[in-house]
Amino acid sequence: MNLHHGLGLLAAAGFVAGMMNAVAGGGSFVTFPALVAAGLPSVAANASSTVALFPGQLTTAYAYREQLRDFDTLSMRLLVPLSLAGGVCGALLLLLTPQSTFDRVIPWLLLAGTIAFAFGPRLGPDLRRFLRIGGRTLVVLQFMLAVYGGYFGGAVGLLMLAVWTVFGVSDVRAMNAARILLVAVMNSVAVATFAVAGKVFWLQALTMGIASVTGGYLGARVGRRLDPSKLRVLISCFNVAITAAFFWRAFQR
Repeated sequence: MNLHHGLGLLAAAGFVAGMMNAVAGGGSFVTFPALVAAGLPSVAANASSTVALFPGQLTTAYAYREQLRDFDTLSMRLLVPLSLAGGVCGALLLLLTPQSTFDRVIPWLLLAGTIAFAFGPRLGPDLRRFLRIGGRTLVVLQFMLAVYGGYFGGAVGLLMLAVWTVFGVSDVRAMNAARILLVAVMNSVAVATFAVAGKVFWLQALTMGIASVTGGYLGARVGRRLDPSKLRVLISCFNVAITAAFFWRAFQR
């Protein structure tokens, strides 16, 4: 595959990922495999995927700025620095992970993200029937989710929504705006960490990033007319196929 064809496929993947993130989420399940298929080592592909999706996350966070507000018992002044700290810890952990180890871990991370994406919307309400968590537990869980977000981040936003629901937050608009902001926050420090470490393939990442912003804009306009539940089923099936492919790839090594 020549460079122009390769960049064209990455642009297409970025466009699709941007649309997915705008209407339901799961864009990293497109960008990461596309970068691996383009020949990038998995650690660099993960770092470059984070960079590629970041511009779209920023624009979406800006669009939701008017809906952002504190939860009843928890302030953004706490959640933002907590997510920053967790994001940089996760990014550093990725950089310290040997390539061979990450290759073995990535199918399981994809599986965790697939499960979270498929069942995340119901996970919080179902758990709340049997479980309540306090403020200190929420702080610990938020930090751990931010670490996961900086390290890999598949469906981290949905996991945050589930945790907040169990905590007792019920303002859907506030949760959605906070989810978008905090994912962008944890990825901002991850992007900076990966850039300083020299792990980003910039041509590929920027090609994807520009396309993802375009896809995100179109997805935001079109997504309002689509059935979110049907989209989630379709994307979940795609995620299962990608996860199965990476398990197959791991077992062939």
